[in-house]
Amino acid sequence: MTTVLELFEDLCALAPLELQEDFDNAGFLLGRGGTEVKKALLSLDVTGDVIDEAATLGAQLIISHHPVIFHPLKALTDAEPESELLLRLAERHIAVISMHTNLDIAEGGVNDVLLKLLGAQKEGCLDSSGCGRTGFVPECGMQDFLSLCKTKLQTAGLRFYDAGRPVRHIAVMGGAGGDSIKAAHALGCDTYLTSDIKYHQFLLAKELGINLIDGDHYSTEAPVMSELLDRLSKAFPTVSFRISEVHRQVIRFA
Repeated sequence: MTTVLELFEDLCALAPLELQEDFDNAGFLLGRGGTEVKKALLSLDVTGDVIDEAATLGAQLIISHHPVIFHPLKALTDAEPESELLLRLAERHIAVISMHTNLDIAEGGVNDVLLKLLGAQKEGCLDSSGCGRTGFVPECGMQDFLSLCKTKLQTAGLRFYDAGRPVRHIAVMGGAGGDSIKAAHALGCDTYLTSDIKYHQFLLAKELGINLIDGDHYSTEAPVMSELLDRLSKAFPTVSFRISEVHRQVIRFA
């Protein structure tokens, strides 16, 4: 028998909770640790559709990247969308484990997977907290690299600034990483891939002369789910793991 707590401990071995940023709320967030897990659903987010999918699957556990509980709760009712999701989970006896910034930072986590996906040779970390990665790809033009990113990330579209530089020394940060543009530039990177980039950050990239790519929050983080699926399936062969089939990139492009 495999329990929720046993799965949580294995995930913590990969991405220790001590690595998470101060603002974060990663961890075992809902449910009973001793519950037996026969089926588990992996999803970047815990949405209403994902909860329905887990219930239909007969899953006892959802493993997510983004925490299902992030801000302090003052009430647990159906009056607010966030707490209503928690009620639905509890009513259906579905536990939730969320591995967030600790999985971003961990070796073999979100950013290592993203760097590997692009075929880059790893150099090191992007910032002082250990989030983000830098590496080298075979030199190519920006348009070729954009095509590679779009294909590998399976994204509906990319937002970018082309500084007119060939792509060779890259930095990546899955999720919102616009605040680390200066760090990428300071490390000598010619290209930075992240997401949720704001207008003033595109202007900064222009001033610094660095290629900047917004690859979408979902699309830059979702690849880690396949790695988690492989790891957990090998470690817990009696549990059936599946990646959500209903949760996909939310943003669309005209």
